[in-house]
Amino acid sequence: MAEIDTSSAVGYHYGSFPPVKLDYQSLMDPLTKTTASLTRYDEMLRTMPNSEILLAPLRRQEAVVSSRMEGTISTLDEILRIEADEESGNVNAFQNARTEGVETLLYSRAMQRIQVQMADGQPISKWLIRSAHQMLLSYGRGASLGPGAFKTEQNYIGERRRGSVSFIPISPEKLDSGMDDLLEFSNDETVTPLLRIALAHVEFEALHPFKDGNGRVGRMLITIMLWDLGLIREPYFYVSAYLEEMRDEYIELMRRVSSHGDWTEWCLFFLTALDEQASRNIDTATKVFALYDQMKEKFRDKLNSPWAMDALDFMFANPVFRNNNFTQKSGIPSHVAMRMTRTLRDENVIIQIEASSGPRPAMYSFEPLLELVRDDRMF
Repeated sequence: MAEIDTSSAVGYHYGSFPPVKLDYQSLMDPLTKTTASLTRYDEMLRTMPNSEILLAPLRRQEAVVSSRMEGTISTLDEILRIEADEESGNVNAFQNARTEGVETLLYSRAMQRIQVQMADGQPISKWLIRSAHQMLLSYGRGASLGPGAFKTEQNYIGERRRGSVSFIPISPEKLDSGMDDLLEFSNDETVTPLLRIALAHVEFEALHPFKDGNGRVGRMLITIMLWDLGLIREPYFYVSAYLEEMRDEYIELMRRVSSHGDWTEWCLFFLTALDEQASRNIDTATKVFALYDQMKEKFRDKLNSPWAMDALDFMFANPVFRNNNFTQKSGIPSHVAMRMTRTLRDENVIIQIEASSGPRPAMYSFEPLLELVRDDRMF
C-alpha cells in the first residue's frame, strides 16, 4: 500500500492478555452446552471404524473454506484433482495447476504436518506453529512472504486495495514475548479448556505473527487445541464454515476485544460457533458413515471379491484418483484392481472425469462421497 490510513484503526491491546476478568455467570450455560455437543460428536467418532479414512475428505473441504475466507478461491474437486495427479507420479502436478488450488491443498498438508508432529510428541510451540506456516506458504504467492518466519515489520489488517486499516497487530519488537505469553496461557490448567481455546484464538489473530497466512494458521490451531486438551480424541473438527457464514460478526468481535475489552462477548460467540459446528459435524459424519455402510453392500455385491473393502477404503480416502494410483497403492493385485475400475464405472459408482492419454492414466471420481461433502452448508 502506497499510503496507509490508520485513522480509524484499532490497535493491539498491550498489557491486557490474558484478561483479568470474565463474566463467568453468563459463560456457564454456553460452556455446559458446548461441552455436551463436543462430547456427542466425540462419542460418535468413537463408534466409527476407520474415522481417518471416512473423514479425510472433510479435511480437504475445511481447507477450501478456510482458504476462501482469506480470498483464495478453489473447490474441493480442484484440490482433489491436483492431489490425484501428484500421487499418480506426475512431478509437474503443482506447476500444471492453478496457484490458488495448490495453496488450498497446502492448508490440508500443513494440518497433517501438525498432527503427525504432535502424535510424535511435539507440544504446541513456536517451532510447531512456524513449521505449519512453512508448509502452508511453501508454494505460490506465499513463498515470497516469509514461510515459517515470524514478521520483522509491522503488519496491518484491512482493505489493501483501499489502503485503509481496521486493526494494527502487535509490533514485531513485542511479538516474541507475546507468543510466549500466549503459549504459557494455553497451558494454564486453572482456566477451563474451552475458554483457553477461545482466548488463545483471538489472541493469536491479534498478534498476527506472520506476514501472511495468520487466519488460516489460527483456525488450524482451534482443531489442534481441541485435540491437545482432550476435548476430541481425534483432530477432525472443523469450524471454518460457521466462521465464514458469520464473518462480519467474527471479525468485529475480535476487533472489540482490543477496542473495548469485550473478552466475554468474544467467548460467547466462540462457544456458539463450536456448539453449532459440532451439531453440523455430527450430521455430516453420520451421513458419511451411513454412506460407507451402504457402499459396503454395493461393493461386495458388484465386485464379488475378497478385496472389495480395500477398494472401498481406498476410494473413501481418495475420492478422486488416477487409475495407476489405485492399481499400485490400494493393496489389490493390479489385474483385479483394473477389473474393479471397469465394473464400478459401468455401475456409475465412479465416473471417468478424464480419459487416459498416452502415458497418463484415466482419472475417476467417487461421486457418492463427493456429492455429500461438496456442500459447504453441511459443515
